[in-house]
Amino acid sequence: MMTPPYSRTLIELVHEQAERLPNQIALVCPQGRFSYADLAARAAKVAAAMHALGIRSGERVGLLMSNRIEWLDVCLGAGALGAVTVPFSSWSTRAELAVLLKDSELSLLVTVCRFGDNHFEADLVALEDSPGMPPIDRLWMIDGELGKFPDFARQVDRAGAHDIAPPGDGPSAGDDGLILYTSGSTSAPKSVPLQQFALIENGFNIGERQGLTAEDRVLLAAPLFWAFGGANALPATFSHGATLILMERFEPALALSVIEKEQCTSIYTLPAMTSALVRHPSYEAKRLSSLRTGLMIGSPEDFLFAVEMLGASELCNVYGATETYGNCAVTWHHWPLARRAYCQGPPLPGQKIRFVDEVTGAVQPPGTPGLTEVSGFITRGYSGASAAQNTKTFTHDGYYKTGDMGMINADGDFVFLGRISEMIKRAGINVSPAEVEEVLRRHPSVQEAAVVGVPDLGRGEMIFAFVVPTTPSNFDLEALKLHCAREASKYKLPDHIEICQSMPLTVTGKLQRNELKKLALRRASELTGSKR
Repeated sequence: MMTPPYSRTLIELVHEQAERLPNQIALVCPQGRFSYADLAARAAKVAAAMHALGIRSGERVGLLMSNRIEWLDVCLGAGALGAVTVPFSSWSTRAELAVLLKDSELSLLVTVCRFGDNHFEADLVALEDSPGMPPIDRLWMIDGELGKFPDFARQVDRAGAHDIAPPGDGPSAGDDGLILYTSGSTSAPKSVPLQQFALIENGFNIGERQGLTAEDRVLLAAPLFWAFGGANALPATFSHGATLILMERFEPALALSVIEKEQCTSIYTLPAMTSALVRHPSYEAKRLSSLRTGLMIGSPEDFLFAVEMLGASELCNVYGATETYGNCAVTWHHWPLARRAYCQGPPLPGQKIRFVDEVTGAVQPPGTPGLTEVSGFITRGYSGASAAQNTKTFTHDGYYKTGDMGMINADGDFVFLGRISEMIKRAGINVSPAEVEEVLRRHPSVQEAAVVGVPDLGRGEMIFAFVVPTTPSNFDLEALKLHCAREASKYKLPDHIEICQSMPLTVTGKLQRNELKKLALRRASELTGSKR
């Protein structure tokens, strides 16, 4: 076990590791290789540029980009001023960006021009007069094409270096370091503030469960704007002085090459990622022989498959949410495989988990299943529009209601039993049914819409949508699919859209989602059978 770092903010942590390990490579990414000292120096210049613009402690700096060096530059530079980093999903459509900009109250946005199929520069030009859109001089563009916004590199190059501010003027342990947006039970994403000290402490404890040391090389292909990346892999790696290997996006052929070339020892994986790696024509077990540990989200079968096929014999099983700083329970890497596969480990230090009766709300005795509630390293509450959900999501005594069923077994380990909430888990990504339903309803041909998840071997769950057309006789399914592709990120697109005459309702007019789930399961089975 390693000694925890003394730092309580992310920028201080980078400086601490730069002093302790002056030649250690902190980051490997498509833009190059960077030591901890490099990251500290780059952050100082970004902080100086932001300070010259007028960014101060407590203000919010938005990020819209893939996993690249500038993500760290902006996050650490903003943090050096005591500002809060607000990363947006790099899958965001123009409509989704409009919602995020209005809710986040940014003082500055730093973005790439393009990523994947998205042309963010064009989107932001179109949104110029939208609520929450920063002024032109407060939107810095990377690799811009239209010449509308200030160039990020030029703003940074002409700045000096900003020294770490004295206590009270710069970052402090209790400040929010990140505000992450996550899908929730409502149609809009939830805004989740996470504090600096808790990011480091919980991240360090996650790294300890993996057995990380400064010699480890951690592969992260999942995005940094997820808690799995920014609130988990990043602080877990940096708090141990290890090296973070970033991929801008997950591509199985490239991931296999990166693991082999960089001799990665730890991997953050999901069932869909594992499956894609193993099924790729260039997969060979010996190419992954350097892997030892890492984190995995999935069923016991998914976990055992990953350990066997990736060769990561000390892989860890996990449980958590964005609201719990990524993970609140993690298995120890050195446990027997059977124990790791069938539980998610004991609560991390500083985390408390209890279970309450679904009907009465009474706290259950040890060993009794119930609705899972977590306290300790959890968000202090949602911000923005989602703050309206705080009273129903967090208890009066400081517990977060996860909406999941679980229990503590005889060994004292958390066991995930299933989601009581309606969230759909597609390829490891939380998808809110309400969010997809709102996109469907925005099309003029749709009178009503409902979405449920259906188990899928390849992706965990598929998104199954039911729609009632406004005019059934001339309903155009392809037009609706095109509308969804324009309005929603790819991972939120329905896998199947079923046309129906009406929705099953209770006598009080509430949607019987369980009945829809049963129908979706039958139809999915029929569709699968017809393709054989």
